[in-house]
Amino acid sequence: MYKKPYINQLIHCGCGIMNQRPDLEPFFNPSSIAIVGASPKEGSLGRAILDNLLLRYKGIIYPINPKYKNELGLTWYSSISELPESPELVIIAVRADFVPRILEEAGETGCKAAIIISGGFAESGERGQQLQEEAYRIAQKYGIRVVGPNCIGVYNALTGVDTFFLPQERMRRPPRGPIAIISQSGAFLASIMDWAALEGIGIAKAVNFGNKMDVDEVDMLEYFGWDDDIRVILMYIEGLKPGRGRDFIEIAKRVTARKPVILLKGGKTSRGASAAASHTAALAGDYNVLKGALKQARILEADEVLDLFDMGKALANLRYSRGRRVAIVTNAGGPGVIMVDNLIKYKLEVPELSKELQERLKSMFPPRVAVRNPVDLTGDANNEAYEKALTTIVESGEADIIVVIALMQPPVLTVELGDLIADIAWKHHGIPFIVVTMGSEIAKKLEERVEGRGIPVYNFPERAARAVYAVAHCSKCG
Repeated sequence: MYKKPYINQLIHCGCGIMNQRPDLEPFFNPSSIAIVGASPKEGSLGRAILDNLLLRYKGIIYPINPKYKNELGLTWYSSISELPESPELVIIAVRADFVPRILEEAGETGCKAAIIISGGFAESGERGQQLQEEAYRIAQKYGIRVVGPNCIGVYNALTGVDTFFLPQERMRRPPRGPIAIISQSGAFLASIMDWAALEGIGIAKAVNFGNKMDVDEVDMLEYFGWDDDIRVILMYIEGLKPGRGRDFIEIAKRVTARKPVILLKGGKTSRGASAAASHTAALAGDYNVLKGALKQARILEADEVLDLFDMGKALANLRYSRGRRVAIVTNAGGPGVIMVDNLIKYKLEVPELSKELQERLKSMFPPRVAVRNPVDLTGDANNEAYEKALTTIVESGEADIIVVIALMQPPVLTVELGDLIADIAWKHHGIPFIVVTMGSEIAKKLEERVEGRGIPVYNFPERAARAVYAVAHCSKCG
């Protein structure tokens, strides 16, 4: 679960402009929303969207469906033109061939933002492509910004805007936190939102733009980049729109100077690129070219979904490190060795501690304790041993990041170890702490106690190593 981090690392540009994309604001903070295709019928898409908005959204909701007048305690309307005002946001969830006419009507009323949930556009063939082009021409004519078509839309935990047409029991909503997600795939976004809720990972805002007829990942990256509710941006993309590569790099450079961006690319292989094209009409492009662009823009690349969240969780909570030197304190030799191997793989440093520091540690512990780095306290280490070792290493100034591996099976260790770790981390808040614990019910209790103090915990050394890499990499952010 996202808790208050022990360091707020957001860097402000000092220019006083926190949101450089006011044209995208109606998607996340509208004062009124019209739902074209709303329905009172249980199990329908239009009912799911309506229910989700009624649950938390505090603005005005206008359900539009000519079949109904008064349902669910709301006044229903036959069309957008019948509304008493121009809605700030229109959600369209009707058949694709009705969409151009609805956009025309929305434009005539002065509406400037629309989310097209409907599929059946460019992803479906030539006729769908024609409909999408027609809808785009109308949107351009009236200056309407469009998310979609073929999408699940927008989620904002802060304002209650939730256009995801999945019922709460089918897709749990995560707790509020400092992470934003940009996803080209709606199904992928829904799955990772549900997983984040299960893991207690806090999400502030999320968007799926589907075919990205208009608004795309470049627009959303810029919007979230200057959003002070967001500390970390996670992205899943299958390809950029033609001609957007340079814009992506330039905007990403500006954003990563303020906060980290982590990207997972779908369609890396030729077969995957073909699947992406049939999925959301994406132009997957050359992955090698994109890889070079990510490096140039200082974007962290995730190899898999777990990487995306392991890195995101660390960066949402921790101060970025001052360097790449990692000290490991463990009570189990094997996990310590695995951690070293993985840190070296990511080109991090696991330096041998100085002779002076080693002598200091030797004076505190029995001869069986290894003090070079990793510091292996062995299986009979208690809470006090961890406290002594961690405090001594942190105060030495020889480490930029601390990894604590605590296997909780030995009865001498108690969950109060979590408080000791957190107290040291908070006292020496310039040094990020990452904890690894595995198995057993007491390990889960330790995890809850440590993460409750804003320090990320991982179940395996490999996952923790990727998080350490992210924290070290982002010493360049800001």
